[in-house]
Amino acid sequence: MADRVRIFDTTLRDGEQSPGIVLNAEEKVAIAQQLAKLGVDVIEAGFPASSTADADAVAKVAAAVRGPVVAALARAVPDDVDKAWKAVCGAEHPRIHVFIATSPIHMEHQLCMSPDEVMAAAKENVVQARGYCDDVEFSPMDATRSDVDFMIAVCRAAVEAGATTINIPDTVGYATPEEFGALIRRVVDEVAAGRDDVVVSAHCHDDLGMAVANSLAAVVNGARQIEGTINGIGERAGNTAIEEVAMALKVRADHYGVDVGIDTREIYATSRLVSELTECPVQYNKAVVGRNAFSHEAGIHQHGVLRNPSTYEIMDPTAVGQQGSRIVLGKHSGRAAFGHMLGKMRIEMEGDDFEEAFARFKDVASRRGRLDESEMRAVAYDAAAAERTAHMIAVQAAGRVGEVAPSRVPAAAAGQNGRAEADAAVAACFDAARHAFGVQASLLGYDVRPAEGDDVHEVRVIVGIGATEVAGSGVSGDLMAAAAKAFTSAFAGVAASTDTVASGTN
Repeated sequence: MADRVRIFDTTLRDGEQSPGIVLNAEEKVAIAQQLAKLGVDVIEAGFPASSTADADAVAKVAAAVRGPVVAALARAVPDDVDKAWKAVCGAEHPRIHVFIATSPIHMEHQLCMSPDEVMAAAKENVVQARGYCDDVEFSPMDATRSDVDFMIAVCRAAVEAGATTINIPDTVGYATPEEFGALIRRVVDEVAAGRDDVVVSAHCHDDLGMAVANSLAAVVNGARQIEGTINGIGERAGNTAIEEVAMALKVRADHYGVDVGIDTREIYATSRLVSELTECPVQYNKAVVGRNAFSHEAGIHQHGVLRNPSTYEIMDPTAVGQQGSRIVLGKHSGRAAFGHMLGKMRIEMEGDDFEEAFARFKDVASRRGRLDESEMRAVAYDAAAAERTAHMIAVQAAGRVGEVAPSRVPAAAAGQNGRAEADAAVAACFDAARHAFGVQASLLGYDVRPAEGDDVHEVRVIVGIGATEVAGSGVSGDLMAAAAKAFTSAFAGVAASTDTVASGTN
């Protein structure tokens, strides 16, 4: 049976320390419950000494979550340890996480303590924590810029005082994988020293973009706990991304020879929840959970994926909770993807008709980028319609809550644009698009739903023009852009039916 690597999630503590992120107690509980569903081994719920609100939130997480260990962070200060225990004592499996810096720069400029004082504080506060519970973790902060012999001596003292987990933080993301792996090996050999009751852990930051690589190097060298956050959020450039480490260990089990208890099918749902509650978006090309992680536009790639997904996908997207592979129709797409999309739209074409439609598609896609379904139907059926189909070029919006929200929507192939103000962003967007097309219209229906995953919006609208009702749709990662595309799609339908596009208001 493979060795087990514990996953220590600090989204609620280190992740919340990202500039601009604020989570209330209810949001912390919601994320913690999803983390438990994901299967993490330890949830670091917060830093109780930092504020009364955080202490209360940690206590609520401790009371609400069952299964994982719930940890509270404490400086090597007696009052911190007391507050950590008070907050976490209601947990099914409580842990106190004590830390103190061991690097010369931190001891001198932040702690104003001598090495002997740091050693004494580490021992005394681990003893105090161990008096409260059997599960105590110790971290020498800024370990990778510390004198290694001194740092190891402090860790040994912490183990003698009762620490059961020794965590080695690359606090400022300074280490390289080779350096960090070697450091972990020394800690495994000289601190854990063969003891089954002591686990060596790694906590890496991403300042140089090496947090995941350093964490995996730690696993290779004997670390059996990895600390990180969902989506890699955290101070400065963030932390080790839990989802990336988990999938690396799963997909490359042949190389790492270890196991993790993560239910990978919950990864995407967890990512989306954290992104939503922290209001911290996931970059499109983010590994495992990004919008483009399983999307394909290049023709060669699309052809391969359509024949066998494993040609370009080393993970099954559904295994991480994503909906599946996405074929994106754009200027890089080839005949295989074009034909595949026509088939999904129940459009049958072959021979010269297919080649003519594909040529129109390539021409339009080279000018517009990605095509939606309405544009695909236009290029499939009618070259003239393809040229008439107006498209949203850009949308700009500004305003504050309680004030008008002006929008500017350049929205037609000929370059028309419109500007409008309203007390709601969508209303302003609609009026701006209406002005761009120079039509009198009313909005009869507006519906928003997720498309291609929860990070992408599909807006569907029904527009009334006289006695005529016209439908339109738009898809974008930005809700306002999706709405603008939907309005443009509807008005373009009217313009196409009259074979004119009225000049707009500049």
